[in-house]
Amino acid sequence: MAVPLSFLICGTQKGGTTALAHYLKQHPEVGLPETKELHFFDNESVDWSNPDYGAYHAAFTNSDPQKTRGEATPIYMYWEPSAERIWRYNPAMRLIVILRNPITRAYSHWSMERGRGAERLSFGEALAAEADRSRSTLPLQDRVGSYVDRGYYCSQLRRLWRFFGREAVLVLRQDDLLDQHQQTLNTICTHLGVAPMPPVAAERRHEGHYDQPMDADCRNRLRELFWHEIGQLETMLGWNCRSWLQG
Repeated sequence: MAVPLSFLICGTQKGGTTALAHYLKQHPEVGLPETKELHFFDNESVDWSNPDYGAYHAAFTNSDPQKTRGEATPIYMYWEPSAERIWRYNPAMRLIVILRNPITRAYSHWSMERGRGAERLSFGEALAAEADRSRSTLPLQDRVGSYVDRGYYCSQLRRLWRFFGREAVLVLRQDDLLDQHQQTLNTICTHLGVAPMPPVAAERRHEGHYDQPMDADCRNRLRELFWHEIGQLETMLGWNCRSWLQG
């Protein structure tokens, strides 16, 4: 495939990217691979001085080349080297970011890792251990235990804007995809330059089901950690996110 992909759903993890990818697969003008997360631009085994894009494009060999093609790997927003790698691949890339309340996102992330056997600590213990765990993975980021760090959205957005500009990065709220899915999908279609989304039924994919609610002490700790970040995000995006600090 000589023509590069034209869009990426690049974040955030546990923000609704699986549901969005499923929705877009139903659009007749959009092509996504069978595998949701290709993990190309966060792959540290690739020779980034001379990357083999053929291996990446192989996932699209059965896709109609006339379609607007893209893929969804939510770590791209978080993984620091990814933005430049994507820009070198296609500086005209259109990016889609779905943001979720970072407090509930952290708990959902932890629950996922517990479910897949990658996390043995309780949520409170994992929060306390995050700083030490992050240092142990340097100079790379921690892919598993970055429960808090992934919720610092402002620096991640600034990195994307630095390479692609604001116009190329569509930033949405998870709540909008859940509560106004058709309108939100049409906004995405406009961003991608395709026809409006045909009517599709609302659905939720990979929705977390927790054995117990988040501990109140953990919630209060996360409120303190994210209070300034949420305020900064409101200023950057013109959003009202006060509800994220409630409950």
